[in-house]
Amino acid sequence: MSTGTPVTAATTPLALTAGAWRRRAQSYVRAVLAGLVITLGAALMTPVGVVTFFRARRAYSWCARWIARAVLAVYGVRIQRHGPRLLGSTQTVYISNHTSTLDLFVLVALGLPNCRFFLSGFLHKLVPLGIISTMMGTFFTVPQSRPAERTRIFQRAAKVLRRTGESVYLSPEGGRIATGFIGPFNKGAFHLAMSLGAPIQPFFLEIPADVDPGLGYNARPGTVHVHTMPVVHTSEWRVDTLVQHKEQVRESFVAFQEELRCGR
Repeated sequence: MSTGTPVTAATTPLALTAGAWRRRAQSYVRAVLAGLVITLGAALMTPVGVVTFFRARRAYSWCARWIARAVLAVYGVRIQRHGPRLLGSTQTVYISNHTSTLDLFVLVALGLPNCRFFLSGFLHKLVPLGIISTMMGTFFTVPQSRPAERTRIFQRAAKVLRRTGESVYLSPEGGRIATGFIGPFNKGAFHLAMSLGAPIQPFFLEIPADVDPGLGYNARPGTVHVHTMPVVHTSEWRVDTLVQHKEQVRESFVAFQEELRCGR
């Protein structure tokens, strides 16, 4: 009599290989469909921009929100919000952790009120994304290795935002941090908030490991949790204490992440 584990078709190397190929094919199909959604969205938005002389930024942002939601639907990704509603009645600097390629679509799909974005200049080179994000009034950044140019970009952004009263989103981590931990924070978001005299509204993006594509495009179906964190007021901040405030906000992200992990 055999006491070992029965060998079935489902446990053979061939079946496992077939399953891996099936998952890979599904991932490829989802990525292609998402790319087609983005390309079609950019193609539809462009004539709208021409007709409106590229002056209807809120309308373009509304279109972009639905494009982002369509991309998430292709991947089978849902968004669940936790905590109080995001600020919307006053100019706000929104920040979050940045762990994944998926973040961009989640952030746009949230429909942050009257909000522009800071995004990596690399995305400007991806034509469909470049068209959509440019029409949204995005501020494109350059690497930290070009500090003088970054300063000019932030100064221009502050000037535009003071004139328009719009809110803005940017990640203080500067890029995707796929280590599972909160990365170092840059000063840009905090200096901008202090310059505008605007509150900072942090929120934490919690993407389960079985959903998260990391730095790639292989997102899987599931739920992304968006946790609203306490508002940070900047009216009494000073330049000489900016680094201290930056680190305090980062520590709040670290503590929140640890709290989530303990709760799991």
